[in-house]
Amino acid sequence: MRVQPWSAGSVLALVLVACAAGAGGQGLGSNLPFSSSHPQPAPSPTSAIPPAPPATITPRPSLTPTPTAPGLWLDPGVPTYVQVAVESLFGQGFSPAPAAAAARARIRLGSGEALLATWVYVPVVPFPTLADDIAWADIQRFWAGDPAALKSLTDDGSIPALFLTPDTQRVLTALLGEPAPTAPVRVVPADELVNHTWAARPAAWAIVPFEALEPRWKVLTLDGQSVLSPRLDLGHYPLAVAVSVQGDAQVVAQLRAALNPEGRALTNRDPGQMTVLTMTGVTALVRATAWKMGQRGLLYPSAQVRTLLTAGDLLHISNEVAFAEDCPFPNPNQEDTRFCSSPRYIQLLEDLGNPIIELTGNHWLDWGIPAANYTLDLYRQRGWAYFGGGRDLIEASQPLLITHNGNRLAFLGCNLAGPPYDWATENSPGSLPCDLETLSAQIRQLRESGALPIVTWQYIESYSYEPLPQQVADFRAAAAAGAVIVSGSQAHQPQSMEFYHDSFIHYGLGNLFFDQMNDLGTRQEFVDRHIFYQGRYISTQFLTFLLEDYAQPRPMTPAERRQFLQTIFEASGW
Repeated sequence: MRVQPWSAGSVLALVLVACAAGAGGQGLGSNLPFSSSHPQPAPSPTSAIPPAPPATITPRPSLTPTPTAPGLWLDPGVPTYVQVAVESLFGQGFSPAPAAAAARARIRLGSGEALLATWVYVPVVPFPTLADDIAWADIQRFWAGDPAALKSLTDDGSIPALFLTPDTQRVLTALLGEPAPTAPVRVVPADELVNHTWAARPAAWAIVPFEALEPRWKVLTLDGQSVLSPRLDLGHYPLAVAVSVQGDAQVVAQLRAALNPEGRALTNRDPGQMTVLTMTGVTALVRATAWKMGQRGLLYPSAQVRTLLTAGDLLHISNEVAFAEDCPFPNPNQEDTRFCSSPRYIQLLEDLGNPIIELTGNHWLDWGIPAANYTLDLYRQRGWAYFGGGRDLIEASQPLLITHNGNRLAFLGCNLAGPPYDWATENSPGSLPCDLETLSAQIRQLRESGALPIVTWQYIESYSYEPLPQQVADFRAAAAAGAVIVSGSQAHQPQSMEFYHDSFIHYGLGNLFFDQMNDLGTRQEFVDRHIFYQGRYISTQFLTFLLEDYAQPRPMTPAERRQFLQTIFEASGW
């Protein structure tokens, strides 16, 4: 069953209504409206007062009892958003009960007669942390006074402190009891939680409600389950907190209908409002990669990573080389870098679903204008969207707008590296040449319209984990203009990353499908999963691959991943 989220805007609206209804009250039940008596104006003085009329006796009407609004009781530990939603109804057909025993309906944690809400909580760590997973049994041991149970969370093996907001502390205490005195739990205001936790790293972690996720958190899987997966079964997720209501059946039904006329439980995590975008690095189906496809099958490159690549909602592929009907048989030892791909190889991309194609690659015009136009025809025939290039300069300049589950994403890309013959003109196809001033204006306009700009660069290549100084300046300029994600598509060797203002910058992801096996750096690969929810960018996950056999990436082993992330985090200044 799909559940309807209780958005912050909806809660605010209800709070405003409740505040208006209860203005002037005092105490626990003060939200009920009341009227104050006003003195009647004194009669104006006259020289003579006429005699009063004879008294008449009017029968007193019988009184109709005023119905009392049903009293509601909220147990301690009910999440604040749910409390606010319920309390906003006081004075609008409901009232607070003076005690649990006197309530017509009681709202409490746990399953009960009727589910009122499901509130999801998430274990997180500062983003540049090597750990990926946490066990619910270890969280329980930590809470019970064995903090060493979570030493694996810290990069240096130290004892981690748990940072919580007061609201989350109340919820966890209701679920698990009071934390043991030996459990290092730190309670800080919600607006200071991220900064306090980052300042305490590597010996720090936190538990936050799903609606509080933001990109500077790294979301940990819990017993291998990720809240960022739309397919998560909350029935088996330990931190999916049920809030139920029990009591008078009529009151229960009235309360649920008042909170959500559609009859669904409130929640802070609705998969129907989530979008998972998977972004990849360089794809070039040429040379040894193409030769391996001819020998081992057209789907050979994706055999070990296909499930991971297609697990999201949208898949980005930066295919740098055009398809050409006259493309010669691939030579794995080709020395020049003039590339084309056989049209047969598009089956590899077809097997990945309905990809979004980036056209900023600097080998796009290697085989000439006919091959570029032919490739665009192949994409259009399959209904594939593309950006960063096109049939002419006008088309290449247009952002790609995609709305998915209510999230409006805008893709923009350009080619700074050249060569000039690769750039689109008024009359010929190609990649979009970079103009930072025009790009920044587009980003600002899109952001003002409510879209979330995602900017990719085909920048000057450098075989280094650190970006070029001018690359940093240009990527930051795009972020400052309002891009929520800025991603380097040029890098054959993965590069560092940073948070700049409210944006995530990844200077280079490395290769995806390309044959560079000579160095470890060119074999290492990032695939970034960006998650959007209710019109916000909330998180990024990393998939890490290692290229094998000149054509086929595979998931890294835990040891390989740990070493790779440590190298990148150090290059990032973390």
